[in-house]
Amino acid sequence: MQQPDVDSLPQLHRISVAPMMDWTDRHDRYFLRQISRHVVLYTEMVTTGALLHGDAKRFLRYDASEHPLVLQLGGSEPDAMAECARMAEGWGYAEVNINVGCPSDRVQSGSFGACLMREPDLVARCVAAMSEAVSIPVTVKSRIGVDDQEPEAVLPDFIRQVTDAGCRHVIVHARKAWLQGLSPKENRDVPPLDYPLVHAMKQQFGALQISINGGIATLDEAEAQLAHVDGVMIGRAAYQTPWVLADADRRFYGAGESTLTPWDVADAMVEYAARRMAEGVPLKSITRHMLGLFQGCAGARAWRRHLSENAFRDDARPELIREAAELVSRRQAA
Repeated sequence: MQQPDVDSLPQLHRISVAPMMDWTDRHDRYFLRQISRHVVLYTEMVTTGALLHGDAKRFLRYDASEHPLVLQLGGSEPDAMAECARMAEGWGYAEVNINVGCPSDRVQSGSFGACLMREPDLVARCVAAMSEAVSIPVTVKSRIGVDDQEPEAVLPDFIRQVTDAGCRHVIVHARKAWLQGLSPKENRDVPPLDYPLVHAMKQQFGALQISINGGIATLDEAEAQLAHVDGVMIGRAAYQTPWVLADADRRFYGAGESTLTPWDVADAMVEYAARRMAEGVPLKSITRHMLGLFQGCAGARAWRRHLSENAFRDDARPELIREAAELVSRRQAA
């Protein structure tokens, strides 16, 4: 599978979509790629155990149109991380990213994710082992700290250690993670954002590519951040209101004015659904990612209702997507 030229990746990372468990699977990524041809997409976090001891093909397969595409790994054992990085490169991923930000009980019990903020030396060893094993970039996505750590002290030391090990791009979710006392959902909202600290890291580590993540919901907000950092990662807004990405190619990648409409995207997804359903994928596994396509438009509720109430049916067919889009057209014409 063809992957992007490594030299082009820093520019491509101006806008990316965050890895989100249960959301950024291959169907969602294909859907988002219909809206933007250039923003960088990430897989859901995949654990080393799932790849080395499970059905690796299920986790690694993707449509070639999803590029530029990054595999995010969850793990903390350098040899296992290196072996999974080799798998990522073999499958044609553009990069492999280490998750040092997820605060769930599952990752804590496996000693990876956000708890690795306490072990920068171990993360550095993983970066070094992976970088030795592959030629594609090895990157890190972190928090600014966890629990009672002081981010102003912890984050610079963390970044220094992973960059000394060979990492050239760090994505920072600009919040602490509280491993005790907050749920994963609360950890996405409750800890306050500290954008200035991330901006200061770019000033301190000027040669390092730094992207910022957390609470950024519009392209205007992303553009404002790009005055301080190299890239912006958009999370829930890209899933819940995916049309937010529609102007990204023009604004950040030099593309011409787009004539693309949400109805064009819906049509493309009819064809995609037909291909996937022929392989046994249920329609609901695809349409569940599309509910926000018309968010903010007259008829959006009819779109969501038609998909939600009918995609699970045994006789559901790909044309259901087009039918739902036509409901929006009728509502807007009324």
